[in-house]
Amino acid sequence: MKVVYDPDKDILQIAFVSTVIEETTQISPGLVLDYDEDGQVIGLEIRRASIKTDSPYAISFNIGQANLNKPVTNGKELASGKE
Repeated sequence: MKVVYDPDKDILQIAFVSTVIEETTQISPGLVLDYDEDGQVIGLEIRRASIKTDSPYAISFNIGQANLNKPVTNGKELASGKE
């Protein structure tokens, strides 16, 4: 996994795997998902990251249990039909 912050563009990119991006979908204002040729999510882009994060320069990496009890916003799949 690779995390890059571009301060000139104020974009934070998280690449889950190193492969070619075939498609992107904006799922909400300033939040973009990247997909591979099989339609699998391979990355995430946060635009205006300095406003949407505590600090795009500081990343905390912790190993522990995932929070699987988060509420689902509307229970619908993404408009593109991809998860």
